[in-house]
Amino acid sequence: MKTIFTTVAVFWLSLVATAQEQTTDSLEGKKVVLDEVFVSAVRVTKESPVTFSNLTKEQIKPRNLAQDIPILMNFLPSVVTTSDAGAGVGYTGIRVRGSDATRVNVTINGIPYNDSESHGTFWVNMPDFASSIESLQLQRGVGTSTNGAGAFGASLNLLTDAVSEEAYGQISSSFGSFNTLRNNLKFSTGLLNGHIEIAGRLSRISSDGYVDRASSELDSYFLQGAYKDDNTLLKGLLFGGHGITYQAWNGIDAATLETNRTFNSAGQYTDADGNVKFHNDEVDNYKQDHAQLLWNEQVTEDWSTNIALHYTRGRGYFEQYKEDEDFADYGFQPLTINGAELNTTDLIRRRWLDNYFYGTVFSANYRKDKLNLIIGGGFNKYEGDHFGEVIWARFASTSEIGERYYADSSTKTDFNLYSKANYRLDDNWALFADLQYRTVAYQANGDDTGLIDDTFNFFNPKAGVVYDLDQSNNFYFSYAVANREPNRNDYENGNPKPERLGDFELGWRFVSQKVQVNINIYYMNYKDQLVLTGELNDVGAPLRENVGDSYRLGLEVDANLKIHEKFQWSSNVALSTNKNKDFVFERDGVLQNLGNTNIAFSPNIVLGNRLTYSPTETLGISFLTKYVGKQFMGNIDADGSTLEAYSQSDLNIQYTIEFDSFVERITLSGLVNNIFNELNVTNGYFYTYDDDFSNPGTITTIEGAGYYPQAGTNFLVGATIRF
Repeated sequence: MKTIFTTVAVFWLSLVATAQEQTTDSLEGKKVVLDEVFVSAVRVTKESPVTFSNLTKEQIKPRNLAQDIPILMNFLPSVVTTSDAGAGVGYTGIRVRGSDATRVNVTINGIPYNDSESHGTFWVNMPDFASSIESLQLQRGVGTSTNGAGAFGASLNLLTDAVSEEAYGQISSSFGSFNTLRNNLKFSTGLLNGHIEIAGRLSRISSDGYVDRASSELDSYFLQGAYKDDNTLLKGLLFGGHGITYQAWNGIDAATLETNRTFNSAGQYTDADGNVKFHNDEVDNYKQDHAQLLWNEQVTEDWSTNIALHYTRGRGYFEQYKEDEDFADYGFQPLTINGAELNTTDLIRRRWLDNYFYGTVFSANYRKDKLNLIIGGGFNKYEGDHFGEVIWARFASTSEIGERYYADSSTKTDFNLYSKANYRLDDNWALFADLQYRTVAYQANGDDTGLIDDTFNFFNPKAGVVYDLDQSNNFYFSYAVANREPNRNDYENGNPKPERLGDFELGWRFVSQKVQVNINIYYMNYKDQLVLTGELNDVGAPLRENVGDSYRLGLEVDANLKIHEKFQWSSNVALSTNKNKDFVFERDGVLQNLGNTNIAFSPNIVLGNRLTYSPTETLGISFLTKYVGKQFMGNIDADGSTLEAYSQSDLNIQYTIEFDSFVERITLSGLVNNIFNELNVTNGYFYTYDDDFSNPGTITTIEGAGYYPQAGTNFLVGATIRF
């Protein structure tokens, strides 16, 4: 404890808070302020008692060379990221304050993005989407009311490219380690006749991955049509992606980690001659397309409205080679060959998802004098089919081509209404209130889930106060409640309860021309929290369970300091304790109360640091460091579930060459990840099972773990030509 306080003291003395120059122009031209209305209902400013961080396009650009959005957010406070393939391309994950991606509410232009059933966010379905983002905001904790499932760790809302007043064309290419290659093309017509813009992007990313065969072939597109005048902004968006990624979700055990870090068991089988081989198409093949129609209208000087219609179509499968599978599991009839009954076979199967998600979100904003009032809501519906096909079998019995060995369906409706208000009492004091009603109806059928027919009604109140001491100092306090329904995997794992969170946030912000700082203390008190158990299901998805009472208590310090005209230092630290209260676990056949245990995947310390040197306006050099403390991958504090502390340092360089010709500028970027070649493991899994066979009459609890190693030193370099 003394060491922790010493660390905080040194950190605090070296910072004393914040400085960060904000850009108002994007690469593609002058930003039209009206674009921001599409996220105004779900975003906050320092006038709200919510803890948040912003990233602009200009801040993302130097590192945007092929890696996914979670990796680009790695250096934000309390953020921990990981990559299945080990190098940030393909399947990536994010945790905020120890809460995994299923607890991070994600919206794009205010429209929910999380998968309705799993609650997960799969950025692999929208590769290179960072190239079409104007800005993003990460609200830690419950945050403000938004659309989609409740935020139990954070809310992430993204604003796509702003309307550009000027025409442009842009070509970007980058390449690097593991045969990683990204190419994209962007364009905008600029405002035609002062009112209409058409813009778009095409991207392709390919990578072999650090892990064996963890390859990715990713295509994406983004098309935008916009109309604006003094009071109206209308946008139509089409975007999506198609990804083929070789599976890398099995991880490796501790012994293999020491001897063969890149080993991947996915697709492994033994042929008829006893040779070990790997199935070439052990892949995840999924396509997702999105359509959004966004309309903002400034009705009067005081009133504005915002309405959006959206539609998402997703379909795809993952393919697996399976050995010695039982006929009965696939509806096959036993065969008799040479007088012997045969009821198992090697086969290749595909497990499909085919789904639709559509609906509307809306809001009205009244802003006058001391009051800023937003009333909004949304109605969304999900329809999904889950089914499986055997595309090859050594012995196919009486099966038919295209026959489905299981076929499940599900529907989910989600309706919410909210009202939020900021009211300024005087020059110093302001009050904040936010009330949301949300109802969810979920119906599903399946061999794993059984029949589900649940309806949830949630009331989520939030309230807070803001005190502005002067132009530089801002204090806030808030209390927010969030309720959340279980996801599909929770039903497969048992009889889950909805969970409830009460979140206290107390903070201080200091803003000056050269210094900006935010210090906040949070206490997140959970009832029936669905925490990660550390185990995975048969498709690599993490399992969760209700744990009764639990909490997260933490201190976050986030600061930016402009040391000199040429030096800028940004740094953050998050210290926390994350506990299950009176956790009960059955070990060796005996139910034991383990007392307060650590919540899985919740490190007590997370540090981020970035030092940027800009000797000229066209050259920037950044040295970035991330440190993540020790974590447990389960909830029983077992030594075998430990994920050791790790750190990573990156070097990022960007140089721009300006031209007075058809080519306006060329921007060169370089990124060296993990320059000290640390052998990091950022994620894993932990499992237990009862063994009552080796010692008849005695139950022994067996423990095991798996790990996801990350790449050593690797690089990406790229060039962007704008004309």
